[in-house]
Amino acid sequence: MAVLDVSEALKSLSSTMESIESVLDLDRMRADIAELEEQAAAPDLWDDVARAQQVNSKLSYLQGQLRKAEELRGRIDDVAVLFELADAEDDDDTRAEAEEELTTLRKAVDELEVRTLLSGEYDPREAVVNVRAEAGGVDAADFAEQLMRMYLRWAERRDYPTEVYDISYAEEAGIKSATFSVKAPYAYGTLSVEQGTHRMVRISPFDNQGRRQTSFAGVEVLPVVEQVDHIDIPENEIRIDVFRSSGPGGQSVNTTDSAVRITHLPTHIVVSCQNEKSQIQNRAAAMQVLQSRLLARRREEEQAKMDALKGDGGNSWGSQMRSYVLHPYQMVKDLRTEYEVGNPQGVLDGDIDGFLEAGIRWRKQQEQQGE
Repeated sequence: MAVLDVSEALKSLSSTMESIESVLDLDRMRADIAELEEQAAAPDLWDDVARAQQVNSKLSYLQGQLRKAEELRGRIDDVAVLFELADAEDDDDTRAEAEEELTTLRKAVDELEVRTLLSGEYDPREAVVNVRAEAGGVDAADFAEQLMRMYLRWAERRDYPTEVYDISYAEEAGIKSATFSVKAPYAYGTLSVEQGTHRMVRISPFDNQGRRQTSFAGVEVLPVVEQVDHIDIPENEIRIDVFRSSGPGGQSVNTTDSAVRITHLPTHIVVSCQNEKSQIQNRAAAMQVLQSRLLARRREEEQAKMDALKGDGGNSWGSQMRSYVLHPYQMVKDLRTEYEVGNPQGVLDGDIDGFLEAGIRWRKQQEQQGE
C-alpha cells in the first residue's frame, strides 16, 4: 500500500470514528453508565426482578459499546504508529502487519457505525419475534423452524438472552409458528430489517421423488412494550382460554392446564404462551406479546407512511425479502440490498450479521431519500 494511500485511509478511518463518537455521545454514555451502576448497586434492586434484569442488561450493553469505541480509537492511534515504525525501519513484515490491522480495523469501525444508524423511536427496545410457516406445506413448516433456530443461534453468538413464549408444532415436521423474545438493547432496531417473507428453494427431504420445492416463511418483529407506552387493555375486551401444553406430534408436555391463549376481541388478535410452568407466568408473557402487537397496530394507524413503525422501507408482513437457495446452487441473497453469500448453512446457523448490517444501511438510505 502506497504511503499516500495509507495516509488517506487512516485519515478517513479517524474521521469516521469521530462521527461515531459524536453520535454515540461518549460523555453522555459514561454518565448513563454511572447512573446505572448506582441503580445496580441498590440493595432492593432484585425486589423487582424484571427491572433488575433490564438495568443490568442496559448497563452491560452500554459498557460494551463504550469499551468498543475506546478500544477502536486506541487501535487507530496504534496502527498509525505501526506504519510510521515500518517506514522508519523499512520493515516489510511490520508494514504487512500494519496493513492487516488496518483492514481489520476498517471492518470493526464499519460494524460500530451501523449502531449509529439505529435512531428510530423504538430501535433501542428489546424485540419480540414471530416466525410462521406460509406456502409450501411440510417444507414451509421445516423452513420456519430453521429460521427460528437461525435467530436464536444469532442471539446466542452475541450472548443475548432469549425466551421462547410459544411454539405451535406442525404434524409431520417443523413448526406452524413460534414467538420468542430477544432481550438485549437495540434488538428491535437490529432485527426489524428481517421482517417480511423469506423463501427457500431446495430438494425436499420430504418428497420421496426428490423434487425441488419452494417454500415460504414469514417473520414479524415487534418492539417490547414499556410502561411509558400506555397500552390499556380492558378485561372485557379479552377472552382468556387455558389449555394443556403440547410438544411435537401433539404429545402433552405438561399434565396441568397451564398454557394460556388470549384473544383480543376488538382486533381478533390471538397470542398464546406455554413456555412457563405456571398459568400466571404464561398469562403475563402472553399479555406482553399482545401489548406489543397492539402497540404496532396503534402506531401503524397513527402513521400515514406505510410500515413507519416497523422501519422496513416499505417491506410489509407479506413482502418477499430474502431467498435461501440450496439447489441447484448454494446462495442466500437479500432481494432489497443485493447482499449475498454462498454459504446457506452458515447463515442458517446464525451468521446473519452481514445481512443485518446491509439491511440497516439500506433502510437508512431509503429514509433519507424519502425526506
